Amino acid sequence: MQRRQFIAAGAGAALSAPFTLRAQDSWPAKPVRLIVPFPPGGPTDIMGRTAAKVMGDRLGQPFVVENKAGAGGNIGTDAVAKAAGDGYTIGLSAISSLAIAPHLYAKVPFSVEKDFAPISLVGTSPCAIVVHPSAPFSDLKGLVAYAKAHPGKLSYATSGIGTSNHLAAELLQATAGIQLTGVPYKGSSQIVPDLLAGVVTMSMESSLATTLQHIKAGKLKAIAVTSSKRSRALPSVPTIAESGYPGFEVETWFGLVAPASTPRAIVDKLQFAWSEGSKMPDAIQAFDAISADIRAMSAAEFADFIRAENTRWGGLIRQLGIKLD
Repeated sequence: MQRRQFIAAGAGAALSAPFTLRAQDSWPAKPVRLIVPFPPGGPTDIMGRTAAKVMGDRLGQPFVVENKAGAGGNIGTDAVAKAAGDGYTIGLSAISSLAIAPHLYAKVPFSVEKDFAPISLVGTSPCAIVVHPSAPFSDLKGLVAYAKAHPGKLSYATSGIGTSNHLAAELLQATAGIQLTGVPYKGSSQIVPDLLAGVVTMSMESSLATTLQHIKAGKLKAIAVTSSKRSRALPSVPTIAESGYPGFEVETWFGLVAPASTPRAIVDKLQFAWSEGSKMPDAIQAFDAISADIRAMSAAEFADFIRAENTRWGGLIRQLGIKLD
């Protein structure tokens, strides 16, 4: 896939229609809709609302967040793909839709290569294995031993089939030779009540934000993180790699995209607004509060990033033999 093929649809539209040039000169002339494909209250929602605030401040129009949850983020991401390319609808999508779903499902309702104009990476976060205190283990070694002794008995929650935390759990099962039972939810914010109540024993969390206070209060236990380095929020919790599985690394990432036909000049304005906004202390503090790293890239860099992630996850999914209908 050539970079120009990936992000040039907007540029072509700008060259072919003089009225579009005049429109983008005055853009934005009204509020911009920012679709977040997960429920309100979760870490992705916080990222989206943070981006909406700082970008709106820089562009002089409100950015209004609309939550469209379901299908591991694919429903909201598809809404962005199908929206008019006038700059008034963008989305905060994630690794689950932009790098995993195309290889996991026989058919998805959008094409990552053809339907989106990448704007910028926004943030990254490690996944974490979080368990109810009643779990009969307190570390990854104990989890693996229990799972081997009781195949399929241990249930784990994820924020949806095809999300990075679901794939992290699949990778862990393949790597450790264990069998777990997945329980998909629509988002991380909906998992916590069931995890606290012991309805599910374990969660492969895509962010520590929703569970951190309960972990610190002793109501939940974090036994490992999936990133290559330990989390700043829980420095005493080891990585999976240092717990006996070298090379294990999974991070959830989130980024801004627009419909492919969005003029390049508007994409550049959106990218600049986030790039500048991501430097603001309030934005950095909001991401720190959910144990995420705030990030910014050029549109071209983000296109390259998405392409590399598709290569990585496509290869891994084929290697693991995972396929969902």
